[in-house]
Amino acid sequence: MLEEIAANPSWFWLSLGGLLLAAEMLGASGYMLWSGVAAVVVGALVWLFPFSWEMQGVLFAVLTVVAAFLWWYWLSKRTKPQPAMLNQRTHQLLGTRATLTEPTIDGFGRMRVGDSSWRIYSAIDLTAGAEVEVILVEGNTLHVREVRH
Repeated sequence: MLEEIAANPSWFWLSLGGLLLAAEMLGASGYMLWSGVAAVVVGALVWLFPFSWEMQGVLFAVLTVVAAFLWWYWLSKRTKPQPAMLNQRTHQLLGTRATLTEPTIDGFGRMRVGDSSWRIYSAIDLTAGAEVEVILVEGNTLHVREVRH
């Protein structure tokens, strides 16, 4: 069997690449993807330009490291998604604009957002009907500032 592998190294590399890619599909989380791709590339190169086993091994190692580094570099440049605010309704209200339903007294008042009434705090006293924006959430209190047009 070793004689057959030595006689057809391209099939060895293509088979190894296929096995690594199949193993990756079983859930390796990307660990075998780039090794599998590198093995397939080495198999194709050996089929086109036969060279020694030592060079094949070195080429496989170099391609694996280069492909993994390029993948890491590409991933690091992508924009990172914002974490979901699941089950944090108050934090979902940041940036929301609404109209005050009653004036603030000593900085505290109420406003309606959707079908809910929320306690608000403002550094300055505001009149009913003023348009405000939520800038901070502290417990059940929404800190707001007046929106000036």
